[in-house]
Amino acid sequence: MKTSLEVEYWVVDDDGDLVPPGTLLDVAEGIDPEFVEPMLEIKTTPCTSMTELREEFLGRIERVVDAARTRDKRLVPLATPLYASPAEIPYREKRGTALQRRIVGPTFDDARVCAGTHMHFEQSNVADQLNALTAIDPAFTLVNSSSHYRGERIAACARPYLYRRSCYDACPEQGQLWPYVDSVGEWEQRIEDAYEKFRERALERGVEPDEFDDEFDPYDAVWTPVRLRKAMPTVEWRSPDAALPSQVLQLAEAVRSIVTHADARGTVVDGAEPSADATGEEMPLPEFETVETVTDAAIHDGLESSSVRRYLQELGFSPDEYDPFADQLPGSRLTKRRAKRLRLEAARQLETDLDRSRVRA
Repeated sequence: MKTSLEVEYWVVDDDGDLVPPGTLLDVAEGIDPEFVEPMLEIKTTPCTSMTELREEFLGRIERVVDAARTRDKRLVPLATPLYASPAEIPYREKRGTALQRRIVGPTFDDARVCAGTHMHFEQSNVADQLNALTAIDPAFTLVNSSSHYRGERIAACARPYLYRRSCYDACPEQGQLWPYVDSVGEWEQRIEDAYEKFRERALERGVEPDEFDDEFDPYDAVWTPVRLRKAMPTVEWRSPDAALPSQVLQLAEAVRSIVTHADARGTVVDGAEPSADATGEEMPLPEFETVETVTDAAIHDGLESSSVRRYLQELGFSPDEYDPFADQLPGSRLTKRRAKRLRLEAARQLETDLDRSRVRA
């Protein structure tokens, strides 16, 4: 199953202040600007093995980190910048972003402080892949890298809280986790329904029909934690935070194994009637209501929640093998000065992480 990664990183100077990436975008393939200025995204191509994915991902990050040091810049693997005013995170001039702000409303501004990891899996038995990724959604807490927003501790996992409970709260079809499906057709119908609701909301807010239609199509007008990508084509899991490269790869390997298992054997939801062609070896998935309950616990309590740890273990994860950066953060309010020091500490840990990877290689 070909697998690829996209990871967003903040860019800071040697004082810890957020800065645009500038020429860092030109140092290697797969380095793209993001929708806010002080962020870049590092992408891999679809890779056939974890060895290939690891080599490509680490190689691209290394080139960017090395180039950044020559420009007095650093990459920061945090889900939020911890403390930042809107003026410090300006949007790039992009029509799609401007339209989203108009359509979603003021809460869309919370998205600008979020940096995440996206994992793409080659489509095969798509409904089972979608359902498996839905079930594992709370695994984002394994690489949780921020609990703070504008200096305040808002939740154990700040990024999913901001996306799901704030940014897209008014447009749940666009940003919330969707239930399981019985078929690809059912998922595609949901995409069409979500697109129509989003379009209706846009027109109600004064967006011209042609303007909306030129910018959005059904597949690209949803930003849910699990997405079906038609153009690539992949099934995408968008829940994890930006994190250290080794943590991203550790989680990617575990998730890839689970998705591969679901793809090969199929899935069955607890309490549901098995399909006519069921073999009895399908991967059992918890009821969707359980997924939602555990996801809430993961957002608010992280790995401190025994129910979250138990849930992830039952799905095949080993929570004790993960060390989320957010666990190093204080539970109190952060000053801007301390937030900048913590950004630099996160950047230092990323560089140390890469050095260890070089030694292992």
